[in-house]
Amino acid sequence: MPDPGCGRQRPLSPHLQIYRLPLTAKMSILFRVAGVVLYLTMFAVVGLLAVLAGDGAAWSPVRDFLASLEGRGLLLLLVLTSYYHLCNGVRHLLWDTGRGLEKTSLGRSGAVVVAATVLLTSLTWWLAR
Repeated sequence: MPDPGCGRQRPLSPHLQIYRLPLTAKMSILFRVAGVVLYLTMFAVVGLLAVLAGDGAAWSPVRDFLASLEGRGLLLLLVLTSYYHLCNGVRHLLWDTGRGLEKTSLGRSGAVVVAATVLLTSLTWWLAR
């Protein structure tokens, strides 16, 4: 991009298409997305509770949907999102105490969060069958 003052080419900052975000940045974005998803899910939970509190016959379509492939996939996604937000929240709490902020600890704790999320989701899914 030419500089209007001197006519020279100025270097451009790396764009998202070129620059690869570090794992910590990707996990931070996912942490926020998971929080929004969980927040919006609470509206669905309130709606389901209203259905349960009302006519029992209205629960039948909900139960059928949750038993379908799409419903089970949605439940799996919500369990995965919940555990990821929980595990990464614990990581952030540790950071608030000043622990784990070294560059080598960041990658290690990120891997622990991902592994714990997969393990807890798998265990929950296996126990719920």
